[in-house]
Amino acid sequence: MVASSLKLQDLIQEIREAKTQAQEREVIQKECAHIRASFRDGDPLHSHRQLAKLLYVHMLGYPAHFGQMECLKLIASPRFTDKRVGYLGAMLLLDERQDAHLLITNSIKNDLSQGIEAVQGLALCTLSAMGSAEMCRDLAPEVEKLLLQPSPYVRKKAVLTAVHMIRKVPELSDIFLPPCAQLLHERHHGILLGTVTLITELCERSPAALQHFRKVVPQLVHTLRTLVMTGCSTEHSVSGVSDPFLQVQILRLLRILGRNHEESSETMNDLLAQVATNTDTSRNAGNAVLFETVLTIMDIRSAAGLRVLAVNILGRFLLNSDRNIRYVALTSLLKLVQSDHSAVQRHRPTVVECLWEPDASLSRRALELSLALVNSSNVRAMTQELQGFLESCPPDLRPDCASGILLAAERFAPTKRWHIDTILRVLTTAGTYVRDDAVANLIQLIGGAQELHAYSVRRLYSALAEDISQQPLVQVAAWCIGEYGDLLLEGTCEETEPLQVEKEEVLALLERVLQSQMSLPATRGYALTALMKLSTRLHGDNNRICQVMSIYGSCQDVELQQRAVEYNALFRKYDHLRAAVLEKMPLVERGGPQVDEEAKESKEVAQLSEAAPVPTETQASKLLDLLDLLDGPSENAQHPPPLDPTPGDTLIHLLDLPCAPLPPAPIPNLKVFEREGLQLNLSFVRPPGTPTLLLITVTATNTSGGDVTHFICQAAVPKSFQLQLQAPSGDTVPAQGGLPMTQLLRILNPNKAPLRLKLRLTYDHFGQSVQEIFEVNNLPVETWQ
Repeated sequence: MVASSLKLQDLIQEIREAKTQAQEREVIQKECAHIRASFRDGDPLHSHRQLAKLLYVHMLGYPAHFGQMECLKLIASPRFTDKRVGYLGAMLLLDERQDAHLLITNSIKNDLSQGIEAVQGLALCTLSAMGSAEMCRDLAPEVEKLLLQPSPYVRKKAVLTAVHMIRKVPELSDIFLPPCAQLLHERHHGILLGTVTLITELCERSPAALQHFRKVVPQLVHTLRTLVMTGCSTEHSVSGVSDPFLQVQILRLLRILGRNHEESSETMNDLLAQVATNTDTSRNAGNAVLFETVLTIMDIRSAAGLRVLAVNILGRFLLNSDRNIRYVALTSLLKLVQSDHSAVQRHRPTVVECLWEPDASLSRRALELSLALVNSSNVRAMTQELQGFLESCPPDLRPDCASGILLAAERFAPTKRWHIDTILRVLTTAGTYVRDDAVANLIQLIGGAQELHAYSVRRLYSALAEDISQQPLVQVAAWCIGEYGDLLLEGTCEETEPLQVEKEEVLALLERVLQSQMSLPATRGYALTALMKLSTRLHGDNNRICQVMSIYGSCQDVELQQRAVEYNALFRKYDHLRAAVLEKMPLVERGGPQVDEEAKESKEVAQLSEAAPVPTETQASKLLDLLDLLDGPSENAQHPPPLDPTPGDTLIHLLDLPCAPLPPAPIPNLKVFEREGLQLNLSFVRPPGTPTLLLITVTATNTSGGDVTHFICQAAVPKSFQLQLQAPSGDTVPAQGGLPMTQLLRILNPNKAPLRLKLRLTYDHFGQSVQEIFEVNNLPVETWQ
């Protein structure tokens, strides 16, 4: 049986010549039977050939687990040909989930102790590919000895194995600290690249290692300067850029070493400026080095001029023909817009041009950045650009674009008329894509601007006459015509073109809305109510309105039927009360836009600061106190004891008419997450002017020894709520109790229903990516009652 076994080349040829999958399976099953028989017979001369064939079968996706023990036998063999195939089989067929992998620990230890470079290389490759935590702990001393071997081949593989060990067992970092300092003096490209990678892993996982390697920053700066200015061997140059892989790895390490450390950042400032100005950007390798330089500049405590240079580099990336580079630039600028807003503003025209990119991912990222760049000084120009983009953007971008324009107009509107015009244009262009609260917000805005009632009703009437397909626009127009229909017929508005409208035309337009197949039940309710209100706003006969109400008194929609029946009752039984019942709506009190709230809060903070003496304290504590004042009272603050409501005191308070109402009781803070030193707390504020609005400040603190980077907090609420996430204060939570990261959540709860919150956290901590999804159901009742 063994004699008829095929050679590896013949097996490959026969498998390739199989016409069907059934023929291929037949060939493989027959050969696997020969391989099993050979393993049972224990043929030492041909075992490595049989295992090589089995590995090829494994690569094709067929089961090969019966060859695991044969791998162990070949690894223990003294012949190099057997060891080579045995180690290859171990890397392919074994992993740490199987107990059999522990059986080769002793063989690897013996091979590492030999002086044969090829055998040591095989053992190190296998250990770095499938070594478990137990194997790493047992073999770490042997690997540490090989780091200082004279052979560059063995040292390079030992460094890579050490990287794997640190990732598996971070507590082994103390063993590899001493050799790393010596290996940094290496001239060999592979060893130096592996050493920088090893130091990076050590610094990300050990605060002690981070402090230790900050001493080698000058040496790393010298190495990188040599690469940039004089270059290295042409063997490792890519497109004229000297060893870009080593440059990128050194820049990543410098970013870790310089983060939150003034002295190290100062040492590397000049070097980063040299790299940023001397790197060739005509090739992709140079762009990679330059982008890593920008990330390093932004992550350390660099000079202000250097940060502006980094933003300008990203601005040049926006002009690159490569879409990937443009996407990276937009993503990086979006992260920097909070910390370096003025520098990013200089590239606003280029960002706006990226809106019309055919690539959907580029267009979406450009939209997010454009909305983040809107402020009070450029709101008119930016809104005009965004409205032009809204008219031609893909359907999947319209909801985000429309909502972003409405939010920007609410925050930075220069005048109420401009605000109304902006919302009307959005509703006309993409009314079906706007948020659910857009109708209520515009009604409140128009109702509060008495001087613009005539202007608004004329604009809305003209827009409604042209298009009744945009349901939010139709609802606002119907409400406005019902409230201010008398102003529509007067024709006294000087701010619009002369418009002569007759009563019959207005009634016909509302009837058209009622009869349209595109009208939603809610839209028909608006139109029905508008017709009823016009019976008191417009002079003349109301028979036409009564007829419409009679028709809808038998409507299949229960809501419309109930309205029509009640309105008919007003006409027939309570006609003397109809004028009083249908009077104009009073001004709706609403919370001002976010700018007004922030200004009010800032004014209160200033008054508190003037009233109480401020003790001398550090800048960090001042910032924390400021956050406490804005977010709510601190837990340690002392409150006056409540007054005893005795009858005498009650009478005194009743007589004391000018007294102000008591402020609402503070809502207690809530800790919702804690893991490895990272803690997430929620603080709550309900503005007195808008009781349905809840402001939640998410505060992330970090007491561990390593920074939490790329921190993203996302939230979701039930459909009956409306959630708006403000931009966070940053994406890094500094280690050892540094300044916290904060993010504001605005939740609108019109029904005052019990609040449930679902949070998703993604971040990097100690070199590992973490994602947590959890639900918060224990929110204080004060947040929604």
